[in-house]
Amino acid sequence: MPLVSIQTSLESIENAEPFLKELSSNLSNLIGKPESYVMTILNTSVSMTHAGTLDPACYVEVKSIGEINNESTKKLSAAICGHIESRMGVPANRIYIEFKDVPANLWGWNNTTFG
Repeated sequence: MPLVSIQTSLESIENAEPFLKELSSNLSNLIGKPESYVMTILNTSVSMTHAGTLDPACYVEVKSIGEINNESTKKLSAAICGHIESRMGVPANRIYIEFKDVPANLWGWNNTTFG
């Protein structure tokens, strides 16, 4: 149920699979949910501007049932921005993150919902 979806203007990133696996593990640890429910998505070559320029940028969505609160979003923001900056080279000030706490009845999986 936790999801991290990254859209970036970069054409590609080196070692995308290990990047996504590390992101999955980090998200699981930070919000205390089993990694067996975590999904990570990476979309490259997305046309985008940030601050009026075409310099590399990222838009990130983090969704979860619970565990999205003031304390966790600050930790998640630091961890995700740090991971993207170190592995993709996109500066943290060119990354926007949207956090959503999704009601369990609005998240479907395995022919049903979590609520």
